[in-house]
Amino acid sequence: MRRYSLMFFLTMFLIGTDTFLISPLLPTLARMYGVSTSISGWMVSAYAIGYACFALISGPISDGRNRKKVMIWGLLAFSMSTFLCGFSYTFPAMLFFRFLAGVSASFVTPQVWASIPVIVDKKHIVKVMGYATAGLSVSQLVGIPIGSYLAVNSWHTPFFVISGAALILLISNAIALPELEFGHKFKTSFFKTYTSVLHNSKALNYLFAYLIFQTGSFTAITFISTWFTNSFGLTLTGVGTAMIAIGAGNLIGSLFSGNLVNRMGLEKTFLFELIALITLYLILPFITTFWLAEIVLTLAFLFNGFIFPIFMTTLQSTTINARSTVSSLSNAAMYFGETLAGIIGGVLFKQFHSYLGISIFAALMILFALLVYAKSGVFKPENNNSIED
Repeated sequence: MRRYSLMFFLTMFLIGTDTFLISPLLPTLARMYGVSTSISGWMVSAYAIGYACFALISGPISDGRNRKKVMIWGLLAFSMSTFLCGFSYTFPAMLFFRFLAGVSASFVTPQVWASIPVIVDKKHIVKVMGYATAGLSVSQLVGIPIGSYLAVNSWHTPFFVISGAALILLISNAIALPELEFGHKFKTSFFKTYTSVLHNSKALNYLFAYLIFQTGSFTAITFISTWFTNSFGLTLTGVGTAMIAIGAGNLIGSLFSGNLVNRMGLEKTFLFELIALITLYLILPFITTFWLAEIVLTLAFLFNGFIFPIFMTTLQSTTINARSTVSSLSNAAMYFGETLAGIIGGVLFKQFHSYLGISIFAALMILFALLVYAKSGVFKPENNNSIED
């Protein structure tokens, strides 16, 4: 189990780090390409667009095939496209290769979530899911600093280092991981795979609840910096430091989610964490001191860390033959929720001139998600292990 946990942690960490890698390079690259700051943001968006679009395709392509091979080929393509970013001396070239890097990543991460229930003992699934989630959490904390440090001498260096790390990880996964779903000879067409998911009522309900949750959660997360700046007068550096502490709460939650599930059971833990998040977001807008706000937000991120592995575990429990597709759809739901969050959150912050509207909206969305999950039977032990296909 430790070997798999390490490989999945490193895989999610590498993909996550590449997502944030380019952020500190934007000013340098914008000057080199002669584009405005607003236009330079497309170098970040190109990766996200490539990932989000092809997440809808990569799942059905992967299902019914050896997930280890899909992951390895995905890592190879990811390494090559990232390497070519280091040779992109024009803005269109950088956009193209960042897009390809996102496409490649969309074939890698779904295999992690889909493979864990197959090769890990049932009692350790949530724990290993937590280690994979922790890889993403760590990448969010150190991705931007890593990009900054590697780019001290040259903007090329971060791309070359990540590309080389992907090759090393590819070899490590090839050695350490078994043939994922080896012997699973049942292969379905792209459309049949999607049809099976669309007829899986439990999977659709879980995905809908996950979309609702992520919309509320991302709305709260996106405007923390604005709230801290406007209400507490924090500088950019102060906000960055505060976010590191909050992100650490998310990391700790991811690492210890499995322990909590083992003590309380998955169903009770899931319900408790959703209720805790609703409560914390209802408290937030009435806080008037920065340190108390920091503590409550850190607790909220701690519960976010606790709950993410449970999201993935419950989603994977709904199917056997379409696990990559369900994983890909969950990624698409997350990106769509993030998009909605930016639009809705901006309106709410402008309307209320504070965090009040955003925090209450987040609490209501999580409550809505809780009700959808409850109606689907996720909190009933006898129903949570049933699989539809």
